[in-house]
Amino acid sequence: MVVATHQPIFLPWPGFFYKALQVDALVLLDRVQFPQGRGWLHRNRLKSDHGEHWLRVPIRTAGRGRQLIGDVEICEDRDWRARHLRSVRELYAHAPYLQPHLTAVEAIYTRRHRMLAALNIDLIKHLWDALGVPTKLYLQSELGVRGRGADLLANVCQALTADTYLALTVAAKYIDPQTLGARRIELALAKFRPPVYPQLWGDFRYNLSTLDLVLNCGPKARDIILTGTQ
Repeated sequence: MVVATHQPIFLPWPGFFYKALQVDALVLLDRVQFPQGRGWLHRNRLKSDHGEHWLRVPIRTAGRGRQLIGDVEICEDRDWRARHLRSVRELYAHAPYLQPHLTAVEAIYTRRHRMLAALNIDLIKHLWDALGVPTKLYLQSELGVRGRGADLLANVCQALTADTYLALTVAAKYIDPQTLGARRIELALAKFRPPVYPQLWGDFRYNLSTLDLVLNCGPKARDIILTGTQ
């Protein structure tokens, strides 16, 4: 059995789903530390006539120290949901597959999640289903596993009785294969080349949110992601 992990990022890029399509199970790490500085857990990019357009979910961090991802709360001081939905409607008004995905995202936003991870997971599940990903999806918190670094990855694999852990090559330098090997878990690496696909608004932009891909390409999106194999 082959397993991969990833943080539950906001509206993930295509490489996230490429990795999911290569394994038997993907575990979302919701009980690891929320990274400080800029990251992808509460923001991502769409495309506009002037380049990239950022969607950001406001979060509460002041005075909260080092939070776990699953404990990060959304800040409701401003109506960010309305701005996000307005941006999607306006930027993708001419996208061929706008309506079914806009309806689904609107429905997710009306749930008014209190926790960032819960919002992100619901959005991931929508894109997961839209792409027809057959892989099993788990939460770290559901498995009850803890640890740090390669020990955490090994614990995840053992919780699912997996013998192989898969990572994208860009993350290989952060993983200690000896730690995995000592637990009889093989480290496998997959290369991903971000695919080019039809986009609105001029020159192609790489590594936008997968939402851009499904709005433009609909049922072809999964096959386009799989062309990223090198």
